[in-house]
Amino acid sequence: MRFGKNSPVQAGSRKHQSSRMASKQAIEDQLQKRVYKRATDVEELYLARKGLKEVDDLSKFKTLKYLWLNHNKIQKIMCLTNNYCLSELYLNNNELKDISGSLKHLTSLQILMLHSNHLTNLEATVNELKKMIGLHTLNMFYNPLSQDTGYRFYVINHLPSVQLLDRHKVTLKERKAAFEVCNPKEAHVLQTLAFGRRSGTVLVPKSALFLKTAPGYGSNTHTDHEIGNNLSRVRFSDPEDAVFLRAMQRSEMHFSLVDWHQIPNSNQRRIHQQSAEAPQLITVKLR
Repeated sequence: MRFGKNSPVQAGSRKHQSSRMASKQAIEDQLQKRVYKRATDVEELYLARKGLKEVDDLSKFKTLKYLWLNHNKIQKIMCLTNNYCLSELYLNNNELKDISGSLKHLTSLQILMLHSNHLTNLEATVNELKKMIGLHTLNMFYNPLSQDTGYRFYVINHLPSVQLLDRHKVTLKERKAAFEVCNPKEAHVLQTLAFGRRSGTVLVPKSALFLKTAPGYGSNTHTDHEIGNNLSRVRFSDPEDAVFLRAMQRSEMHFSLVDWHQIPNSNQRRIHQQSAEAPQLITVKLR
């Protein structure tokens, strides 16, 4: 099959080459400004507002930590295959429709800006970010998915490390509400547990307890014993949150009392020919 000079295939190929060349040139310009001698010395790249439709492979910059790709025309992210050290990534104001398979390996990310794109699948997008256990700042507003019913609760429940979502701080009350909305069965079980024994479980996800812990305590998988021992590390902005959390950590005990003065003894029953009635129990619940 032959194609003329102006065939769609050749036109597309020329556009692709032109886009790749623009990306390479933008990278070279940044390297020259910073006077980097080796690719391994590059920790940040500013490629914002370059009119880029795609980005050349950045895998040679293995120590790259900060990357600005915002305000371009990027539709797919295929350039970050080996950039495991990235901690801040700015992809806002692009034309991204899907990020599946392109970011999940970036487990060191702490700040991710995805607002003002064309992302539509909330579940797929959140699933891509689940392994980013240090992600504390996330923006996804001005995407179609942000209009989904329960969007904020869904993100808060599935990404417990996020502390700032769409420029608004995530509160403990929101976490409790998100857990109840997204996990109604588990929430009901937790509310009805602890008959005469220590429950050891709180009404919020375990990982949510440690979002405001002291620096260095980064693990989000803890035993019930660790949760109880580390409550002092949590900082609360609202005293009511602290009271609720402490209450949920306590055991709930049930005490049943009987008023024996209201129950006749055997002699009284014989004299008055009374039958024994079932004793009236008074139950007291203490937490």
